[in-house]
Amino acid sequence: MAKSARPTISDVAKAAKTGKTSISRYLNGEKHLLSDALLARIETAIAELDYRPSLMARNLKRGRTRLIGLIIADITNPYSVNVLSGIEAACREKGFTPLVCNTNNEVDQELHYLDLLRSYQVEGIVVNAVGMREEGLHRLQQSALPMVLIDRKIPDFSCDVVGLDNTQAATTATEHLIEQGFEALLFVSEPLGTVNTRRERLSAFRATLARYPGVVAENIEVPLTENTQLDNALRQFHQQHRGMRKALISANGALTLQVARSLKRIGLNWGSDIGLLGFDELEWAELAGVGITTLKQPTWQIGYAAVEQVVRRIEGAAETIHEQVFSGELIVRGSTAR
Repeated sequence: MAKSARPTISDVAKAAKTGKTSISRYLNGEKHLLSDALLARIETAIAELDYRPSLMARNLKRGRTRLIGLIIADITNPYSVNVLSGIEAACREKGFTPLVCNTNNEVDQELHYLDLLRSYQVEGIVVNAVGMREEGLHRLQQSALPMVLIDRKIPDFSCDVVGLDNTQAATTATEHLIEQGFEALLFVSEPLGTVNTRRERLSAFRATLARYPGVVAENIEVPLTENTQLDNALRQFHQQHRGMRKALISANGALTLQVARSLKRIGLNWGSDIGLLGFDELEWAELAGVGITTLKQPTWQIGYAAVEQVVRRIEGAAETIHEQVFSGELIVRGSTAR
């Protein structure tokens, strides 16, 4: 059996024995302009036809869609999940609907979704960028859409940014390890590329250790899926500094999981054989062995603040480009205990 067509405002008007103008007044909250008898007929017609007005069509008629586009680098990352929770809460409070696009850390997908969101006439965009190429930057600049970047900045692109105070966070993490008596530290990150968060955290790590010349400071860059390369690097670090208290700093939550797996594979225990501190709080961190010390980001607040800022831009705020940063919180567990 063919599916019946969705009832229209004309169908409601016909069933209520009135014109479309009266139905529009009813739907737009102007019920005081209608008689009680007409109100009753309209309500009966809507109920019998199970009529649902198209919010998109009504908003477009007013020149609004009430849509905010979200381009997320990796929706499987716990960081992204928690940020999205704050984004959704802010959108709901401010009367917007989020359209979420997951790029899976692929630049080509960023370009595709950017074009798609523009076709949906979103009023603003929140971007957790991978590292857009020149073509993507040009499209962003030409779109003239209100936009806020989360976490990762885009080189040579002037835009509002909301994220972690990476310098403060990395400094706090590094100083904690020094205070715990670690003598050799290895900063582990994915390839730096143009990702400012990785660069800023590594820079703060180096700057902090420059004040402690007696502490060994090393860093490696390892793709997230290169298990053998990671195993070899961690094994080599451990062997080269025998007799010293050693610790690892992992630059993000997804990498912390891979580092923990690597340590298991090469037979090292965090907390006794080697220290471990990871950026981003993970649900399993307190349950893994003696627990893993983390640098917790206020992810919900970051997502909420990003929507607040993009809505201000949508509403016409002409303030200068703004970078809003939040402080991280160190959560100490057994992996860095003396």
